[in-house]
Amino acid sequence: MDFMTNFPVFNDFILPALDITLLAYMLFQVYKLLEETRAVQLLRGTVFLALVYAIAWLLRLSTLLWILEKITPGLFIGVAIVFQPELRNIFAHIGQRELFRGKPRQKPFQVEAVLNAAEVLASHQRGALVVFARKTGLKNIVDTGTPINAELSSALILTIFGFDGPLHDGAIVVHNGRLFAAGCFLPLSKQSDIRRSFGTRHRAALGLAEETDAIILAISEETGALSLAYDASIFYDLDPEEIRRRLHELLRLGSTDSLERVVM
Repeated sequence: MDFMTNFPVFNDFILPALDITLLAYMLFQVYKLLEETRAVQLLRGTVFLALVYAIAWLLRLSTLLWILEKITPGLFIGVAIVFQPELRNIFAHIGQRELFRGKPRQKPFQVEAVLNAAEVLASHQRGALVVFARKTGLKNIVDTGTPINAELSSALILTIFGFDGPLHDGAIVVHNGRLFAAGCFLPLSKQSDIRRSFGTRHRAALGLAEETDAIILAISEETGALSLAYDASIFYDLDPEEIRRRLHELLRLGSTDSLERVVM
């Protein structure tokens, strides 16, 4: 006997409810991805086009239906070309996202070591970039710099950025209390609406935040302002307490996280 015929309640109620729940959850996650990658306009345009098509179909507007049927394939190709960076970021974020996330363990020593150094550097208007690695591997970023692989400390950060040495112009990559590399080059942001006042450091911080789930602390050399970049956005001129709060909230690394994930 078929399982479904023996349990009609399962077939009539539980399966449809499960189907709707999974579909709603999937649509919600897709919308969050679109928001994070600044491609929500793709969704709005698609919904608008679907509404126009539905109205034309209901009212039997044959001319409009014919036009939509002719131009829709070309529109999809055009969207894929124009929004190629946003679509790439969407698929990259899918690989970074955790569907079910347990309570993480905080790393306060990592945050405090960086913030103590950041406040000193900001007071002397010394520019710096600090990359906090999370789930996405950053081997391609680490490979552009000089390997350090040392215990993270404020003194080490100040040594790198406090003087005009060969490593102070790049970024450092930190993870789980260790400094993996210094003098690393970050990809520049491709956003067209970025503030004109942003220099190379802030554009690089935003660029990495667009391509990975890393969190980047940027210190302005001109003003000493502290900024955080993550989830394809940059938050400029934050006070140290706000940065501390956000880092403690965002750096949710479990005890099973491997140090090697940053460089493998």
